Amino acid sequence: MKDLKKTLLSVLVLCSLNLVAKEGMWLPMFLQQLNEAEMQAMGLELTAEDIYSINNGSLKDAIVHFGGGCTAEIISGKGLLLTNHHCGYGQIQSHSSVEHDYLSDGFWAKDRSEELSNKGLTATFIKYMKEVTIDVLVNETAKMTEAERKEMIKSLGDSLIAVEIEGTHYEAMIKPFFKGNRYFMFVTETFKDVRLVGAPPSSIGKFGSDTDNWMWPRHTGDFSIFRIYADKDNNPAEYSEDNVPYAPNRHLSISTQGVKPGDFTMVYGFPGRTDEYLPAVAVKQITQVLNPAKISIRETALEIMDKEMRASDEVRIKYASKYASVANYYKKWIGENTGIQKTRGIKRKEEFEKAFMEAVNAEGINPVYAGLLTVYDSLYAELEEVALARDYFIEIAYRGVGIIKFANKVSKFVQTGEAEDLEKFKKSIDGHFKNYDASTDQLLFDALFEKYLLEQADSEYLPAYFKGKTYAAEEVFSKSYFASKEKLEALLNSSSKKVQKKLAKDPAFKVASSLYGHYRNEIYGVYWGLEDELDAVDRVYLKAMMEVLPDYRNYYPDANGTLRLTYGQVQGVSPLDAISYGHVSYLEGMMEKYVPGDYEFDLPEKMIDLYESKDFGTYADENGKLPVCFIATNHTTGGNSGSPALNAKGELIGLNFDRAWEGTMSDFNYDASRCRNIMVDARYILFIIDKYADAGYLLNEMTIN
Repeated sequence: MKDLKKTLLSVLVLCSLNLVAKEGMWLPMFLQQLNEAEMQAMGLELTAEDIYSINNGSLKDAIVHFGGGCTAEIISGKGLLLTNHHCGYGQIQSHSSVEHDYLSDGFWAKDRSEELSNKGLTATFIKYMKEVTIDVLVNETAKMTEAERKEMIKSLGDSLIAVEIEGTHYEAMIKPFFKGNRYFMFVTETFKDVRLVGAPPSSIGKFGSDTDNWMWPRHTGDFSIFRIYADKDNNPAEYSEDNVPYAPNRHLSISTQGVKPGDFTMVYGFPGRTDEYLPAVAVKQITQVLNPAKISIRETALEIMDKEMRASDEVRIKYASKYASVANYYKKWIGENTGIQKTRGIKRKEEFEKAFMEAVNAEGINPVYAGLLTVYDSLYAELEEVALARDYFIEIAYRGVGIIKFANKVSKFVQTGEAEDLEKFKKSIDGHFKNYDASTDQLLFDALFEKYLLEQADSEYLPAYFKGKTYAAEEVFSKSYFASKEKLEALLNSSSKKVQKKLAKDPAFKVASSLYGHYRNEIYGVYWGLEDELDAVDRVYLKAMMEVLPDYRNYYPDANGTLRLTYGQVQGVSPLDAISYGHVSYLEGMMEKYVPGDYEFDLPEKMIDLYESKDFGTYADENGKLPVCFIATNHTTGGNSGSPALNAKGELIGLNFDRAWEGTMSDFNYDASRCRNIMVDARYILFIIDKYADAGYLLNEMTIN
């Protein structure tokens, strides 16, 4: 018992440090019960009802799920929407060309007639959420397989949703929480006419690009502005010239008062995914096996794309979004591995597991819990090789080499010969070739497939393609219809039977068919079967944690793309010995990084003029400097991009866009000493709109304090 108390004490000390930094991504509907008192003690001047309310207008009504992957917020009574530059990057790129290079030059609509529509872009509001755990688990039995349990939940959930949204234009979804121990329904309203209003040039919106990505200090003006349109009754509608700006229930006011260390902050948004309750064996596998492989693959791809993009403006525009996407998690995984090592993340997990086992072995504890960690060891050992094989397929055949993914899209037509399947494929052609360069892709094919074979040669999951007839990159790209839009469209003018026959023999299609077929037949089922088994163990393990060590922490559900609130304080960071960073960065730091002509650190001439003249308007700090970004201890992750950073009054003080590299392991090992989220200062956003873009007319819509 003495050893148990000692181990528990060490775990609780670690936990208390986490709580100082306010770890957690909290469900808004439970703020009053779990968080309101603490938040108010930290300085919050609002009530939980002001943040989330079903019956009254609240901050919740200004928070938007943007495009399904980012967050945005309403900042005017006319549907003006603020999000990150990188969240709107795909839309900015889609409207760009060599003649109208909005990536390089920026874009600002001077009136609503110039705002640009974006097919497929959505903005989703949460109307309300409710717990449905009892309803979806009513027929659960101990003998159910994991697949049967999931099917039961889906069936009952679909029925609940149908009843909930009957007679409305709303949609709904049911999501698992606490590893499937609880379930919640989210009722949503989705708008489909979302138009681009303004975006700074990439030299501002992506300043520092890949070198500065995930890093602090940061000087990136990572924002863009859109507008939601609705029909005349303020309801969602497809794009129409007759649509009008959406009139929201609530929009955020913007504070120009700035921030100082210790200030209360909160971030409201849609964090994508975390795994805070993973066992040590899982974290070890991620950081020592899976991440290193993916990092190596992406490093190879990035080197090729970077070289080709620097040599050609056309390639730069086509591959800008893809490069940014590949680079983003490449660097994140490196920081994640480093953070786990620096903070003894695996060791801390093992220390907790020791405390868990000592508590489990105490009298009166459910004996089922005693074998959980052993089961984890066995399942993760079995998972490792197939998980690695899955990552190689996804990183190379699915994401890495464009011609392979594109060729796979015609597989259904080649199989069926149906005109409907061919027409569906034809609709993907323009979008593919708009952002495609065959010469660059050939280099990627050559390098990545060589890597695929070399590094997976001894795997039992090596695709059969590599064991038989293989194609050199030059042969594929010189003979394949999928490498040339002109050749492909010429073929598609032939009879359906001829098209089917030719494409079936196409070398790119043969490679794609072999690799995708191998993934479906040999990898997919094994991988997800093991994941189902792990899901069942995860559910019991988290339930056991909460029973056995109830005072270990305030347990919160992992992020899963649903609306959450996190809160903390403005605070600098000292990630390494003798290195300390302040809480705010200034424009003068941007000038210190400025490298004329460099694609990462160049600046527009007007920006330099504004700096030299110190024409900062009313947006400067008390010291006369113009703030650009700041950091705080809010617990964020992917999906929080574009989330509003709010002060104690609920006013917008910044725009969340990143995390400090040293703390990116926070997705499964939050550490109070290192984890910081990075935000664009609201004053810098206003400065760019007003002074740089001469778009002050947009400020007239906003409520600025």
